[in-house]
Amino acid sequence: MKVKKQRRHRKVLRFFTTCFGLRKPFKVLCDGTFVNHLIVNRITPADDALANILTAPVKLYTTRCVLAELKRLGSSYSEALEAAQQLIIARCEHEKCTGAEACVIQVIGENNSEHFFVASQDTDLRKKLREVPGVPLIYGLRNTLFLEPISAFQLQYVKTSGEKRLHMDDREYQIFRSKVMNRLSGEEADEIMENKDSRDETIKVEALKRSSTARNPMEIKDKPQFKRKRAKGPNPLSCKKKKSRESQNVGTSKETKQGDRSENAVRRSRKRKRSQKRQTATEA
Repeated sequence: MKVKKQRRHRKVLRFFTTCFGLRKPFKVLCDGTFVNHLIVNRITPADDALANILTAPVKLYTTRCVLAELKRLGSSYSEALEAAQQLIIARCEHEKCTGAEACVIQVIGENNSEHFFVASQDTDLRKKLREVPGVPLIYGLRNTLFLEPISAFQLQYVKTSGEKRLHMDDREYQIFRSKVMNRLSGEEADEIMENKDSRDETIKVEALKRSSTARNPMEIKDKPQFKRKRAKGPNPLSCKKKKSRESQNVGTSKETKQGDRSENAVRRSRKRKRSQKRQTATEA
């Protein structure tokens, strides 16, 4: 796999795993067109080819309606039918077999609660599934497989759902309001009850501040605050003591005297001692 393609697939997988909770091993729902594409282009084994794209182990699924459709297509799709019969059968709640496209859409549902990847060569089916949150799509082109990029609907859905989580809905507001009323005294509760239709956030914040000061008028901190550890100096026991100037002068004078003595000793030792044999030879 090329580096750009691998990087693009990794980005799509990170988006769906973090935003929609898809987990390994990934479940891939295959329709008849995708199975036939794998057989025609000799992309075998299929699980290894898909695992190479998703960089994780996979489980391949299909439905009874897809198998029934491959049977109706005749002998030209016999190899695809045999390959599809070896896949895991995903449960679809149909009394009578319907078209493969309708069956796949019914299995996916509104929010893809089963966390399926959908592998299909049907462009109409993929176009419909782009508008369902949390459905990554896989398709084939000749002898290579691709993971579709993130659609605009998926990005917008994640953005709006993130903004909704930042604000309270009606149920959460009622729970929060009842807790605030229980904490406050009678007069403060009456003041807020007069403004029960308004949802001004400042009133909520003031109510919480009043309740906290009423319970803790001295503003004593409940939790102990620990001091930050700062860099300390060296251990005084492991350091040498400082020498005074007098001791340093005495030490230097002693060193100079010892140095003079050593120099004199060296000079004395350097004097040549003439041997007696040479003296006698000169006298003769």
